[in-house]
Amino acid sequence: MNILMIASECVPYVKVGGLADVVGTLPKYLKKQGHDVRIIIPKYKTIDGVKYNLETLPYRLRVKVGKEEESFRLKTCMLDGDIPVYFIENMRYFNRLGIYGDEAGIGYGDNRERYIFFSKAAIESVKALMFRPDIVHCHDWHTGIIPAYLKTTHADDGFFWRTSSIYTIHNIAFQGSFDAETTVPMAGFLWEDYKSDKLEFYNTFNFMKAGLAYADIISTVSPTYANEIQTPAAGNGMEVVLQTRKDDVYGILNGIDYSYWNPQTDKNLAANYSKNDFSGKILCKKDLQSRCGFNLSENTFVVGCVSRFDNQKGFDLIMDVIRKTQHLDIQFAVLGSGDRYIRDAMLYLKSIYPSKVNVFNDYNEALAHQIYAGSDAFLMPSLFEPCGLSQIIALAYGAVPIVNKTGGLADTIKDFTSSSSSGNGFVFNLYTGENLFDKINTAYNIFRNKNLWSKVVKNAFASNFSWDNSVTEYENMYNTALNRRIAYTIYK
Repeated sequence: MNILMIASECVPYVKVGGLADVVGTLPKYLKKQGHDVRIIIPKYKTIDGVKYNLETLPYRLRVKVGKEEESFRLKTCMLDGDIPVYFIENMRYFNRLGIYGDEAGIGYGDNRERYIFFSKAAIESVKALMFRPDIVHCHDWHTGIIPAYLKTTHADDGFFWRTSSIYTIHNIAFQGSFDAETTVPMAGFLWEDYKSDKLEFYNTFNFMKAGLAYADIISTVSPTYANEIQTPAAGNGMEVVLQTRKDDVYGILNGIDYSYWNPQTDKNLAANYSKNDFSGKILCKKDLQSRCGFNLSENTFVVGCVSRFDNQKGFDLIMDVIRKTQHLDIQFAVLGSGDRYIRDAMLYLKSIYPSKVNVFNDYNEALAHQIYAGSDAFLMPSLFEPCGLSQIIALAYGAVPIVNKTGGLADTIKDFTSSSSSGNGFVFNLYTGENLFDKINTAYNIFRNKNLWSKVVKNAFASNFSWDNSVTEYENMYNTALNRRIAYTIYK
């Protein structure tokens, strides 16, 4: 199959969240299966053209945003040497220091225009490149209008006659909702398409709703999350839309690249180690304690956290539990960036508990690896979590996850108890500070029993969430979408 990924992020070029990891990793596994996979993302100012050896292609293309024409150039490079990545370059929309907003975390006021432009430019780009996709795989709200374009403005475009669309929800909380009066004409849709079963969503134009209404198949990033978002508790208003298409909703668990997230070969670590030889992990723990300014003790319970500073990630519970565990021999190493109020509150805890809490306010890839490797346990008490990759990475490094039972966390982490030998982490079932404290206390007491702790660590190491396990599910989903599109075209 010819598969085109269109997204707003992709590692290693630009990353804000887990979306980037999926877009930068899944294509490698699809390529191994013999598919021709290509990626289109914006050329943000932060993407270093020299570092990635970007080549400018001989196209100068134009699309209309409202009544205005916007020109753009295409740049390209190869991901892993054999996957073409195309970058849409436009100074007006993407020549900024931020990705979605400014340094204070405030979203850009023209994000609507930016991603209308990007969506239209992606469609024009693939035509200029003469790459006829069997599958256009769109990710999150920024590309939600692309499936709608393929069935409205481009419905009679022979170039896309056999093209099916997949729309993947990475986080249903971010939907791209704007006033309809200006957005419908700006995007180039007809008012006859602005109906409750199509583009309209509670008197607004909603990018995600467009994707859900028009895509041939809808997917999300874990089986549990696929069910959760069809309920009022987690659907963020989209549950009714999703329920009407419940037979078209797939939940496929994200994976990680074990050739990259591998403590046996990771060059960021003070020492390498494996599931058969933990000695290097002990050195990594001491290295992390030293970086944090903590007392160096193998018997101290080190809890790591690598996360966005966001209410979704459970920082209200984390701050509560840090205070409640000060009587215990526990050290917390936290790396994150994002919401300035959470950042300031975490830095305050660091200031009053300097011997037990260190907070690194930035994203540092090497330090993230060092926290995974140096921690005994990994804290991820998310209020909701579509999939989560951090808990899977933690398992690969023998850092035992402590999580809330939600979304992908429920699909990947099973509770360990003294009477059980099968769990690979510690799971609490109701989002409260008391429940998190009880679960950390359980983990702490099991940690002090070296025989029991070695069992849960071995279970963590034995967990396998490779993309190899998920790529077949993606292939099956793509084939279903393709067959559905062919049938739709024949009987239209």
